[in-house]
Amino acid sequence: MQILGIRLKKAGKLLFYEPNEEELIKGDWVIVETSRGLECGKIVLAPRELADEENIESEPGVPLKKIQRKATEDDLIMLEENRAAEKRAFEICLEKIAEHRLPMKLINVEYTFDVNKIIFFFTADGRVDFRNLVRDLAAIFHTRIELRQVGVRDEAKLLGGMGGCGRPLCCATFLGEFIPVSIRMAKDQNLSLNPTKISGVCGRLMCCLKYENDLYCENCPRQTVTFKPRQGSRVVVAEGEGKVVAVSFSRRNATILLDTNKTVVAGWEDILPVNAEDFEAVEEPAQVEEPPKVEETKTFDEPQPAEKYGRPRRVDAFNRRYSRTENFERNNHPERPTKPHGDKTRRQPRRDYKK
Repeated sequence: MQILGIRLKKAGKLLFYEPNEEELIKGDWVIVETSRGLECGKIVLAPRELADEENIESEPGVPLKKIQRKATEDDLIMLEENRAAEKRAFEICLEKIAEHRLPMKLINVEYTFDVNKIIFFFTADGRVDFRNLVRDLAAIFHTRIELRQVGVRDEAKLLGGMGGCGRPLCCATFLGEFIPVSIRMAKDQNLSLNPTKISGVCGRLMCCLKYENDLYCENCPRQTVTFKPRQGSRVVVAEGEGKVVAVSFSRRNATILLDTNKTVVAGWEDILPVNAEDFEAVEEPAQVEEPPKVEETKTFDEPQPAEKYGRPRRVDAFNRRYSRTENFERNNHPERPTKPHGDKTRRQPRRDYKK
């Protein structure tokens, strides 16, 4: 079975389909069926054979589908008309949002190829009640209307822009899906943890932190070298013996402070440990065996040693206060005489002395 990759828009998600009987090559426009309806996309991956162990779907949860047909000139003209209609729909939606005074920001508008649905993308701080807005838009366009709230990453992908490096945003040019990025990646690369330095236009961590992160992993095949220096270890280089003060995983070199107070930069292949024991300690961390736990029974009848509890315990005061003799007397003291409840005399009424 053969498959090919299709993108519905620039930097969109890569979808896989099975080719039909027509001859298709990379760069052709085709009509495919998606969950939103018929769409026109461009082939970005040439047809290739699908291995038996591979399980590829057209969309998440949708089995592999076939391409409907190859796009004609009329289809491409209709695609351009839809792009022009999206701009007009964007302006109309902005007017309706201002009319209803909704706290939302319109980002983009997309038409399906068969104009069966119009999707409006927006951002908002919280939930927005846009039911009246949907009724007004459906009365104007006479088709299905969908309003989809997106996050800040999707907003940057749809709008585009320039990154801190001076180039267009990666998510808007070639990244089909967002890759997970964590602050741990910045720490492993010895980058500054200043949020303004490692955040992108969207305010989240930059996607490019993932690009070189594989060079810093221990299981990377490119890192299999004779000696991987560790910061603070003693090493020997051509200029002499010194101490490693910094390690660069991307350039595969280390900065060494020699005993002569001279700093040199040498590659990992040109660095040797001082002795073989240091080499083994760097590659395989030493394992410390924990002593077995022994259950101890604490008794307060006898004084405990001071080195065990840190300070002597006043056992004599404890025994004097809670001695067995006092406890025995307290538990066996004679009972107090109590009057039965029925013998209680009734109070006599007050006498009238005036009579």
